[in-house]
Amino acid sequence: MDTIHIRGGNALFGETRVQGSKNAVLPVLAAALLIEDVCVIDNCPRISDVHHMLMLLEGIGCRVSRKNRSVTIDARNVSDDTMSGENVTGMRSSITLLGAMLGRVGEITMAYPGGCVIGERPIDLHISALRRMGVDICERESNFTAKVRKLEGTVIRLPLSSVGVTENVILAAVKAKGVTVLQNAAKEPEIVTLCEFLRDAGAVIEGIGGSTLIIQGGHPLHGVSFRIPADRIVAGTYLMAALGAGGHIFLEDAPSAQMHSMIKAAEQIGADITVSREGLNIMAQEKKRAIPYLRTEIYPGFPTDMQSLIMPVLATAEGVSVIEETVFENRFRIVEELKRMGACIEIQKKSQALIVGTDSLLGCEVSAQELRGGAALVIAGCMAQGETVVKNCHFIERGYEDICRDLQNLGVTIYTG
Repeated sequence: MDTIHIRGGNALFGETRVQGSKNAVLPVLAAALLIEDVCVIDNCPRISDVHHMLMLLEGIGCRVSRKNRSVTIDARNVSDDTMSGENVTGMRSSITLLGAMLGRVGEITMAYPGGCVIGERPIDLHISALRRMGVDICERESNFTAKVRKLEGTVIRLPLSSVGVTENVILAAVKAKGVTVLQNAAKEPEIVTLCEFLRDAGAVIEGIGGSTLIIQGGHPLHGVSFRIPADRIVAGTYLMAALGAGGHIFLEDAPSAQMHSMIKAAEQIGADITVSREGLNIMAQEKKRAIPYLRTEIYPGFPTDMQSLIMPVLATAEGVSVIEETVFENRFRIVEELKRMGACIEIQKKSQALIVGTDSLLGCEVSAQELRGGAALVIAGCMAQGETVVKNCHFIERGYEDICRDLQNLGVTIYTG
């Protein structure tokens, strides 16, 4: 069913394990296409975006098998260079297959990627970067074709530190002739994971984790077994649920080294957090404090993916908070739904949300419109008095293996129906 029911108003207690990272696994699956061998990807989350990516790989000739959270990809035979349909149009991350296909077969015809309604996210930056490597791109109304006779290493400076463009340049560059120097590269953890996977497979990449990557192309790649790290945004989701509803929880495998900005914000609001090798121990303080100003930024700043998730918490914090969104222009679509639950939020200058804390939220029927906003409504439901019904939960399934199971582990009365 496409609805989630939550009986809220109770503190959270217990522990739950954090799944593998959505944002890390998708480019790694695309990178497996470059390897004419067999790769095994462990700790792969069972989410709908992964399902769509595996269907795309199968559609072009890869052999894919799955056992629990382990995925085996045999990419020795690629038989097609056309990608279309819902698996492309329903998922923004399908764009990472552009660089992978150019590196593997030198050509791809692809429908324009789709995904959540959180902003335009045009592919212009992808196209301009790849053109510098010798790629010819012909754009049409419903799709585009990219071709290259031989990828050439070059110096590319990105005008914006884009995660998706950084991933596509890396994927193309490991198969290019010569050296590619990518400046103003994104530094997000998923970029590091992609580089580590390719390095384990035989690629030569310097500067991993920094803003300048040096990729020596043309080195032979071989099959590899690789484990996907835990999902920092999923961990942040359950952190905010505990902070909003109160209680004491433990998040097993939470990647605390990637969560400094989230932990700092949670401590500002009112949380006692202990970091260990095993995960995060979180105890919410009785009163929540407002954050006078919080700005989303590229990593290691506060993630845009967390902006919706912290909003219901601040909606019941003591004082006035301001959130400024600097990455995606439509991240505030959740505001009207939270206001229906009793939140006092005003949008200013399109990019700022002014939040005046209220005593509590009230359960009602709300609708998810995108992935993180949907999860934020579930958090609001955990906090609210009475029952909350969240509709359109297929958005949430794009990034959460089983949000109901995980929150049930923390004592929340929550079920699908």
